[in-house]
Amino acid sequence: MARNLTQEEIDAFKARLCAVAERRFVEGGVASVSMRQLAEELGCSPMTPYRYFKDKDDILATVRTAAFDRFAAALEAAGASVAEPRERARAVGEAYLAFAFAEPNAYRLMFDMTQPDDDRYPDLERAGSRARRTMSAHLETMAQRGLIHGDPQVLSYVIWASIHGLVMLRLAGKLPGDPDFRVIHAEMLRLLAAGMRAPMPDASLEAGHEADRKAVSEPVPPATPTPIRQQRKRSSQ
Repeated sequence: MARNLTQEEIDAFKARLCAVAERRFVEGGVASVSMRQLAEELGCSPMTPYRYFKDKDDILATVRTAAFDRFAAALEAAGASVAEPRERARAVGEAYLAFAFAEPNAYRLMFDMTQPDDDRYPDLERAGSRARRTMSAHLETMAQRGLIHGDPQVLSYVIWASIHGLVMLRLAGKLPGDPDFRVIHAEMLRLLAAGMRAPMPDASLEAGHEADRKAVSEPVPPATPTPIRQQRKRSSQ
């Protein structure tokens, strides 16, 4: 008669299952991975994973939740290590890169994959929200102190889009060796910082510029031709 597993053994099995699933989801895509394949790699019966997870989507949600929590914890620890807002932003950014390159599979599952019916997985929704807050909290502080200009939420998406794009290019091996990744990264940050420090345009001036642009873009109506008879009459006077 098989003995009952201890909670520690159950947790260890679930961790192994999630580690295998994380790798296989990234390598072959979620659709190509079956519960049977996961069980085969773990050396257990096909029904064993179903004791702890409803289905493959449940495993995916668990893997992504854990990844978001690890990511957020790394960024939170980096941000808590310094007090000055600009230094905090730099520390959080470095932690972002460190996580992405140390755990590329987890990074891809977090940000390159969508999962339908997120409301079925409240832990995933919580972990994702935690990660997003961690990425933008220092920007809110900087905006409050007048160190940057603009909506912190919008700025956080601008920065995220830039960093994520650069990270994915490197993970895909699409960046040249010269210039170095760090050189490209530093120049990108310089441009982003300069844009965030620039004052927001005055609304009235922007409205005037828009009117000027509209006037320039509108086609000039063609001149109305003078009737030939009227032209002859003028020439005879």
